[in-house]
Formats: sequence, C-alpha cells, structure tokens
Amino acid sequence: MKSRNGLMSLLVAALIAPAIAQEAGKQVTAFVNVNVVPMDRERVLKDQTVVVRDGRIAELGPANRVKIPAGAARVDGRGKFLIPGLFDMHTHLFSDGKFPDNLAGDELKIMLANGVTTIRLMIGTPEHLKMRAQVAKGELLGPTMYVASPELAGRSYGDPFNGYVVTTPDEARAAVRKAKAAGYDFIKLTIDISRPVYDAVIEAAREAGIRVVGHVDLRVGLRRALETGQQIEHLDSYMEAALKDDSPMKVSVSDSGVGRKANWESLDYVDERKVAEVSLATAKAGIYTCPTLTFFKLSFAVEQSDEEILARPDYRFFPPELRKSRHSARQRFWTAPPTLERREKYIRIRNQMVKGIHDAGGKIMAGSDTPELFLLYGFTLHRELKNLVEAGLTPYAALEAATRVPAEFLNALGEAGVIGRGKRADLVLLEANPLEDISNTEKRAGVMARGRWMPEAELKKTLDEIAPRFQAASGAEK
Repeated sequence: MKSRNGLMSLLVAALIAPAIAQEAGKQVTAFVNVNVVPMDRERVLKDQTVVVRDGRIAELGPANRVKIPAGAARVDGRGKFLIPGLFDMHTHLFSDGKFPDNLAGDELKIMLANGVTTIRLMIGTPEHLKMRAQVAKGELLGPTMYVASPELAGRSYGDPFNGYVVTTPDEARAAVRKAKAAGYDFIKLTIDISRPVYDAVIEAAREAGIRVVGHVDLRVGLRRALETGQQIEHLDSYMEAALKDDSPMKVSVSDSGVGRKANWESLDYVDERKVAEVSLATAKAGIYTCPTLTFFKLSFAVEQSDEEILARPDYRFFPPELRKSRHSARQRFWTAPPTLERREKYIRIRNQMVKGIHDAGGKIMAGSDTPELFLLYGFTLHRELKNLVEAGLTPYAALEAATRVPAEFLNALGEAGVIGRGKRADLVLLEANPLEDISNTEKRAGVMARGRWMPEAELKKTLDEIAPRFQAASGAEK
C-alpha cells in the first residue's frame, strides 16, 4: 500500500462510516431459536437465543429461558447454525502494491462478506496500522486486524519491495527493533535469510517481546526453526527435511522451490518415515502451523482449465491488467509441468504432514495467502477449510483451525474464536451445520462484525457494487 493521496480518499470515506458502524454496533440484536456451534469443544447447542449488545454477546442460553430485550432487532435462527467469525491467518491486500489505495476498504468488505472477521496481514505497512486502529475504534468497517512487520529478507525483490534488507546480524537486530517500535504485531521472515541473521532475529525478538513468523530458509533448516518456536508458514523446509539421508538432492519443493521444475525430482526421494517424524516433532515443539494448502495445490499441483478459473466466484474481482499478467505467469509453469505422479505425491505428502501434526496434538491454522494468482481473500479461506478436510481433518478440526486455534495463538481467546458471554460479537449465521459438511460455511444467512448485523442479501449487494470498481482499477501489476 502506498502513502499517496489515495490514502486520503480512504480516510475521507472512513469519516462517513463511523456513525453507521458505531450506531449498528450499539443496536441490540437477538438471534432467536438458533443452533449454536460454540467451538469450545465439538458440540451443538440447540434452540438457543443469543443477545448482542454494544458489540458483545450479552446473553446466551435456551430460547425458552433468555428474555429478549424490548426493541431488539430479531434474527430468526430456526434451522440455522451460528458459528464464531472466521480467521484468515495469512492474507495480503491488492492495495499493498499498485492497486488504488482507496479500494482498501472494499478489500476488507469482501473478507467480511465471506464471514472472515479477523485477519492477519503478513507483510505490514504503516497504512495497515492506521486501518487496524480505525477498525478497532469502529471508524472503518472491516475484520479485526493483526499486522506482521514489513518482511525481513536478505535482498530486495519485487515491485514494490516492502521490507527491511537484512544481510548481517546487526541489520537484523535493528530491523526487529524498528518493527517493534512501529507497533507491528509480529516479525515476518521471508527469503535469503542466513543462519547468523536468523539467530540475531530470534534473539532480538525475544528481547523485544515480539514473536517471529513466516518462512524458513534452507540455510536455517526446519530443526532450528522448531527449536526457536518460530511460527512456520507454508510447511516451509518440511519437504527438504523429509528427504532420505542418501538422497542425491538436498533441495525440494518448499516455498519458491515449488516453481523450479527440476526440484520436483526430489519427490522420488521422500522418506515416508521422516514425514511422520517431522510431523511429530512439530507437535512436540508446540508450533502453530499455517500450511496454506489451497494456494500451493491449485497453483502448482492441480491443473485447471481456463474455463474452471473463469468460473470461480472471485474471478470477477481481478481487473483485466492483472488477469493478463497472472495468466501469463500461470502459463509459464503449466507449459511442460511436473509429472502427474509427482504432483499427486506432492499433495499427498503435504496432506500427510498436516494430518500428522494434528493427530499428534499440534496446532493447525487456516490461512489463504491471497490474493495470489486467481485466488481472492475471503473466498479462498473456505477453499482452505475444504482442503484441510481433504487432508484428513474432521470438519470440526478444520473449523477449529479458522476459529479457536488462531484466537489461541493470538492470545485473543478472551475476545473471539468461540461463542460465549462477553465475547466480541463476531458471528456467522449458516443455513446448514458445518460439522456435518465443512462446505456449509459458504451457505451464509448473514455475518455480524463487532455487533453490526449484515444479512446475506446486503453482503451480496456489497460484492456486486465492489466488483465494477475493481474491474476499473489499473496499475495493479506490471
């Protein structure tokens, strides 16, 4: 996101929203005769009334016992299921780059329209910090925001590069101190991080009282990352850690290595016993894992036709200029792709790792890593839930990965992630039970964010209004 006049447009628009958002948050709302999926454990509380006042859950109990306050707005919950608002623990914004800044508010609304009420932006900007505060104050309608630092990388890359280049331990320590002083919630690591730089980041972060998240450079290695307690994204360095001891290849398809077709040969040397070992080691280390299965699966392992991509409900939000560049990038990989056998093995091994971590008592979190290629935030969080189930998790465990577990990681369980008295009123009303079929999270009757109720018809209208504005955007990417 850029510090330009576009930001002023966002701030001006936000001035109009406070009265609406604050007034809506003060409205007393009662969900009546609803089935509640509280997510404190696997259960459904049938025929409940949930009263929301001042953006908080004020009452929760059997419908025949809870008195509905006079003048409360009633939401009929008969046959419906109320779940906590969803968390996306790895996302970005188009407006972080060349997309117009004044559309950032629309990006947040797209997430809300999909039931995502809390997000973690994984490469932060000063503008994100301002938006985080505006959402918290009710001045901007959007998900509750957690913001990781600008990326710490061994070199500058991309256009624009939003990060700190750290090539020495001293640079690493200075970057950590700078990010902490700026108010970011986490230190984000990406590429080309040497072991001395990594160790300096970990040391400085511990001194500053801020957690480290993100990628794991192969020079650092999975074992060292597990020792430090770093929160790991994308199963980074896991494929390399699962190679046979006598493998002629030491690099594999973790992170950017997935785009190097020669690396796919390494899948022939995976040791299934090591897959189980690294999964168990992750759980024992207490690491929270955000595997982002969907992005890697649909971008590099499952070939899709142009027709399938165009049929996605989120495709209409990608402007023509961006579509062109991303179709070109997709074509480069899918011209002579890795063999089907290796691609299927890639999916299977990553799924085994996720299920192995979960079964061993480890913590899995749902994240979309959007917007990437033709996968948009909000919509892709639901794809991730389905992919977690395909990996072997139960629907409850998948839903837990997008509610209670991330709230636990964020030390926010007192506020969100479960439904209970006193919690922030971030809720999603569904037409069917997600514990029976995880795809039911897409069958929304409406979303509540900080006590503001938005029925599905309103949310669909919002999306219809946003799509043309995105289509008219230019300069998204070169």
